[in-house]
Amino acid sequence: MYQNIRAYADHHHVALVAVSKTKPADLIRELYDQGQRIFGENRVQEMVEKYELLPTDIEWHLIGHLQKNKVKYIAPFVSLVHSVDSNDLLKVIHKEALKNKRVIPVLLQFHIADEETKFGLSIEEAESILTDMEQRPLSGIQIVGVMGMATFTDNTDQIREEFRRLKQYFDRLKARFFHESEVFKHISMGMSGDYKIAIEEGSTMIRVGSAIFGAR
Repeated sequence: MYQNIRAYADHHHVALVAVSKTKPADLIRELYDQGQRIFGENRVQEMVEKYELLPTDIEWHLIGHLQKNKVKYIAPFVSLVHSVDSNDLLKVIHKEALKNKRVIPVLLQFHIADEETKFGLSIEEAESILTDMEQRPLSGIQIVGVMGMATFTDNTDQIREEFRRLKQYFDRLKARFFHESEVFKHISMGMSGDYKIAIEEGSTMIRVGSAIFGAR
């Protein structure tokens, strides 16, 4: 199954994040041996433990909700934080990046789903943050795109509309704040059940777990 998904992503020039949360290091190693290099984790402690056990050329993506007091544990090595949902979190990532003499790439997470339990910014909140950053730049971070999670539903029309909205947010921010930026280019959307729809609607990065590793 992994090779099929990888081939599909490659054909559409989309990055595949293998979501390895709750999966043991030996299973990750098996996928690594097949050529996979990007892995996504939800929990900081689990990511740190796996980072210490596995090859150093793995790109670790933090895709779950990130608490400010845990940023320091992943700041030395994380390749991309997908889930930035507040100005305060951005500032903490910036501070910890500087301590580690790094610039940490991040995505702004948007709330596009019907479900209140999901985290994320509104477009107005994101524009306020970026306006503030124009006045007070944060040199320890690099905003490279957006992320969102669709509603957990069988209604593909609703899923498609939510992904379309995230693409519209990306385009709006690109035009207003990043029109000269080559690094603001990622739209992280699409998971095991809906990644094909996400790619059709402009995703550049899919986060696939159970379709690769099996049900948790």
